[in-house]
Amino acid sequence: MSRAKKKDRFMTGVFYAIGWIMLAFLLYLTFTIIFDGIKGFSPDFLGAAGNGIFNQFFNTIYLVFLSLLVSVPIGIGAGVYLAEYAKEGKFLSMVEVSIESLSSLPSIVIGLFGYLVFIMWTGMSWNIVAGALTISILSIPLITTETNNAIRSLPIEYKEGSLGLGATKSETIRKVLIPAAMPQILTGVIMAAGRGFGEAAALLYTSGQSTYVNWHNFWKITSPTSPLNPFRSGETLSLHIWVMRTEGALNPKATEIANFTSAVLVILALLFTLVTRRISDKMRKRNNGGK
Repeated sequence: MSRAKKKDRFMTGVFYAIGWIMLAFLLYLTFTIIFDGIKGFSPDFLGAAGNGIFNQFFNTIYLVFLSLLVSVPIGIGAGVYLAEYAKEGKFLSMVEVSIESLSSLPSIVIGLFGYLVFIMWTGMSWNIVAGALTISILSIPLITTETNNAIRSLPIEYKEGSLGLGATKSETIRKVLIPAAMPQILTGVIMAAGRGFGEAAALLYTSGQSTYVNWHNFWKITSPTSPLNPFRSGETLSLHIWVMRTEGALNPKATEIANFTSAVLVILALLFTLVTRRISDKMRKRNNGGK
């Protein structure tokens, strides 16, 4: 056997080993978090009062939904602009560097920015909208980058074929390029949602650490206690974990609540990822003619 083949097999084994080690670590971490959460479970944790985390569960889903409502259209639009309209040059390079820099900023910095702009400048108190807009600032670069890369990686025949059939550039983008790139774009959406599910530092200054909800006012959006009122304060699951480990540590069940909240958060993020991946796979099969 030649030296090159031996080296190739050795490096292949190293990479396989690294992959299996990382997979084992992730599985261990996931099952440990879930097991610890179940171990200290109490039925009152499922409620909306006392030690219950149902309000925080709803706030998390609602806030992530609102943030994606803002970040997905802007992120996809920005990605399309970079891929199809922006001309090569210093301006494009500057924009791409700015996007990369924004995506790497510490979340605490974005949180302070959100507090200044969405709380201080508006004169409002902590609210879910401020938290969602702050999370959107963190999410937009992820979706923009994935959209840009997804469209650029498509075969040029997609675009040329559409234009050759008489479609305009905007029609080609809307009806050909974006649908074909959607499976990869959804990867950016998953990353953005994951950031929203797990974020705590940025929300500490914007969405608040308290939740006053009256579920009888569910459809009365203008009511300050309505769950659907986006201008009320809303503690999320990640913030609740932080609270239980700091200010709420005097609660005799603080550790159990934090562990159970962590388990719910992990399962929620995992379910969202699996569902989105399922949709992505169906889109990919449809684009490939069902293969």
